[in-house]
Amino acid sequence: MPFITKTLVPTKPIKLFLLLMRSLGIGQNSAQKLIDSGRVLQDGKVINDKAAVVDKAVDVIVFEPASQGLKPLFVAKDFAIFDKPSGIMVHPRNRKSGYTLIDEARHFFGQEANITHRIDKETSGLVLVSRHKEAEIQIKQMFEHKKIQKSYLALVRGIVEKELFIDAPIAKNRDYSSVKLKVLIDEKGKSAQTIIKPLRHYEDMTLVEAIPLTGRQHQIRAHLFHVKHPIVGDPIYGVPTDVAIAYLDGKLSENERLRYTKAPRLMLHAYSLRFGYNDTTYHIVSKQDFVGLCEESANHEVDLFAL
Repeated sequence: MPFITKTLVPTKPIKLFLLLMRSLGIGQNSAQKLIDSGRVLQDGKVINDKAAVVDKAVDVIVFEPASQGLKPLFVAKDFAIFDKPSGIMVHPRNRKSGYTLIDEARHFFGQEANITHRIDKETSGLVLVSRHKEAEIQIKQMFEHKKIQKSYLALVRGIVEKELFIDAPIAKNRDYSSVKLKVLIDEKGKSAQTIIKPLRHYEDMTLVEAIPLTGRQHQIRAHLFHVKHPIVGDPIYGVPTDVAIAYLDGKLSENERLRYTKAPRLMLHAYSLRFGYNDTTYHIVSKQDFVGLCEESANHEVDLFAL
């Protein structure tokens, strides 16, 4: 479990943020963040006062990375890139989330390392990690100003005959009572564009390259569902509502998922990143054999539906 509780005992009265800084080896901003997030307690009660002076033990909930051996694909002075397998979250949702990619980032590069963008748990592929706060700010600004080009591979249902330009605004779903989708295509939503290029055809599937020109949540999944080519393995976009509910409730069996989605995982892969950083151009490509995985899924289609 990456979140642990440490007990700090001052030798004399001291300001709380100074105790945190000196005991944990962190900067003032990080110490203040621990206090603001309710992760500092005394006698079981959260301490919210940034100027508090303490003279007895305090408990601090801290993130202590636990590596599982995933090494970065590429390392530069200010950032690194991991080639994430499917099934690993990039960042913990809460203190009980367990192992995530942030464990590896901070195991290799220290407590200031951070994920600069997100991909879904079941999406595999490249994730860009900053090694310190200054780089984090710079890289996130690059994403915001569309200075980082991302390319994905996806196995989709049906035959995509020609290149598609999908221009469909996306809005967050505020009503889960009837539709279990995180985002919806909605004219009142935010502008979103994706280029889809067919690469290889199978019997009733297509391997495509997906190039998002904007960065909306679930953009590629929602756009492909919108044009009636949902991603193979997607248990939310492109399946009956009761199936999506069962998946979200953790009640969808592996056989049922295979029957409805044709794969045991979301067949979406973050394949390449291209960007300029401090006068150097980088083009990083994933080393995972996603194409081979797509061919395996396509060849086993009949067996899956026989379950």
